[in-house]
Amino acid sequence: MSAAGSGSLPRGSSAPQSPAVPLLDIGRGNSPLREEILAAITRVVDSGKFLHGPDVGQLERAAAELCGVEHAIACASGSDALLLALMALDIGPGHDVIVPSFTFFATASAVWRVGARPVFVDIDPRTFNIDPNKIEPAVTPTTRAIIPVHLFGQCCEMDAINDLARRRRLFVIEDAAQAIGAKYWGRPACSLGAIGCLSFYPTKNLGAFGDAGMLTTSDADLAQRLRLYAAHGMNPRYYHKVVGINSRLDTIQAAVLNVKLARLAQWAEQRKANARRYHDLLTAAGLAGHLVLPHAEPHCEHVWNQYTIRVTAGRRDAVKAQLAEAGVGSEIYYPVPLHLQECFRSLGCKAGSLPETERAAKEVLSLPIFPELTAAEQQTVVARLDEVIARPVSRAA
Repeated sequence: MSAAGSGSLPRGSSAPQSPAVPLLDIGRGNSPLREEILAAITRVVDSGKFLHGPDVGQLERAAAELCGVEHAIACASGSDALLLALMALDIGPGHDVIVPSFTFFATASAVWRVGARPVFVDIDPRTFNIDPNKIEPAVTPTTRAIIPVHLFGQCCEMDAINDLARRRRLFVIEDAAQAIGAKYWGRPACSLGAIGCLSFYPTKNLGAFGDAGMLTTSDADLAQRLRLYAAHGMNPRYYHKVVGINSRLDTIQAAVLNVKLARLAQWAEQRKANARRYHDLLTAAGLAGHLVLPHAEPHCEHVWNQYTIRVTAGRRDAVKAQLAEAGVGSEIYYPVPLHLQECFRSLGCKAGSLPETERAAKEVLSLPIFPELTAAEQQTVVARLDEVIARPVSRAA
């Protein structure tokens, strides 16, 4: 392996202790906006409109425009967005919903909570997204919907998924929690299915100061149902047409997000630049024989919520631990596939049933890629990774 690029050192040379490189530095991103955010929060405090304030409507309009849809409906979290989508589509007991197993828990838990059955499908090993070729064999007469997850910031193969959904009369609910601003053949995430679901959890590309979410659709009737279910099923006040939930977006969160939304495109470009730099540095370091670098499809605009490599030869956990010792943050998304989680044991899924998902869970490791990450920090990450990989296998076991 060669040096990791400009700023790195040849193997075996001594180097001063590098400063820690965090997996994510939320404070670094928020700091330049501090006064603007505080001013926006102060306006909400002074108005007293802590729920249904004007900032919520402003955010909904901006989200609809960004996602290329007619309607955006704010809610309390990305998890609630998934739950509300299923409720509004009348999906419940006796229904199957196809989901990937390699995703965050909320994708499947929302299905479980409405009484439907999550049916887990394997992934494309290059993109980590649900494999369209594996979906149709999983469709049954009781299947009502597919939830493709645009994992790590890259859209799924939506044309194939939508073609299947039309043929089999299934709803498509996009889980775009990690993919705001991503595009598929030039079309925005959250405009590619019946309903799109966004999360504004603080670690997302557009992060609130707590939980927050959004739903998108171009169907006016469906938008009305989503609003109804998010407000206790109540319209007019104290008259309940359905049993909904309480999932309002606080005005303060909307005010924060409106400030940050103006920077989303800039942050996405910084993430893309960081991904390109990692590719160049990791390639120059000669690590291709030990790592698998992320794959970005040419027809997808990847927004890099995560930069996820694969560490082969069973060394992932040791590499993560050794990076931590060297002051470099990393994380495993996700160590246990959903089909093997204890809470879903009654579904009868067995180890080995989704081989690509299970292999990814043993190999993936996400490196820092937040927008404010510096080139020097990336060089440090790659240099430390190069040193760790170079250690004998016996020391990494």
